[in-house]
Amino acid sequence: MSVHSALSKSTPSNKGESESASKTCSPESIYNLIPKEEVKIEKPPRYISKFRQQVKQEARLNKGTNKTMGPAKVEVPSPKRFLLKSSDEPKRPEKKPFTYAACGKQRKPPVPPRGDNPLRSIQRRKQDFIKSNAIDTMAATPKKPQPIYADTRNGDKKPLEPSGLVPKYVKKKNYGQTPGYLWRRKEEARRAQEERDNYVKEHLRQRAMKHLSEEERQTVLQGLKKNWGELHRQYQGLPFVTDTLRKKRRKEMLELDMKQLEKDIDLIERHKMIYIASG
Repeated sequence: MSVHSALSKSTPSNKGESESASKTCSPESIYNLIPKEEVKIEKPPRYISKFRQQVKQEARLNKGTNKTMGPAKVEVPSPKRFLLKSSDEPKRPEKKPFTYAACGKQRKPPVPPRGDNPLRSIQRRKQDFIKSNAIDTMAATPKKPQPIYADTRNGDKKPLEPSGLVPKYVKKKNYGQTPGYLWRRKEEARRAQEERDNYVKEHLRQRAMKHLSEEERQTVLQGLKKNWGELHRQYQGLPFVTDTLRKKRRKEMLELDMKQLEKDIDLIERHKMIYIASG
């Protein structure tokens, strides 16, 4: 057995320290032969509240003769006021003498006593009920059977009237006629369409394009040619050398204006009918 193993067995408390040392150095290091002192960890004293004795004293004082039930806060019932029999059952209202609602109005005469004889005019006449029943039966019309329909193979019957199979609406007086609200709606739609058409016509009339006559067309054409001649005269008067930025921009502007005038002149010469949109 090596010296290192013997020391590790003899000092089990230094196991963690030996492991940390073995990580930094080899097991055969000379530093592992020197035993190290065991470091004891001292625990802090247990916390004891300074109010401990006061709490104990208060808990001891509060426990009196009533213990945890506490003092009686309600009045103790008296033995004389004991619960009677059927005292918890609902009581009926007291009886009141009956009075008519219309006491001030005139009441009907009382019923005649049993011994009084009625007047002869209202006495019941004798009738032959057998003969009258026979006449009523002969003059009576047979009762029509209630219309029914069977909807199953077993013959289950149901009334026909509420089933929706009877065309009841064809018997109405206004059947097949257009309802009044549809006529009113159609009339309102027609009136609205007329107002819209009138508005569109008036709008188009106000924005109608103006037609140039031949004299106005020639006048416009001569004016454009005159403007082009004036610009061409200015263009011919430009210096031959354009060495400054101002001269270059002046030349470019004249060329653009002349090209635009040439396009307008060509357009007016090619088209005889010319319209101008108003405003």
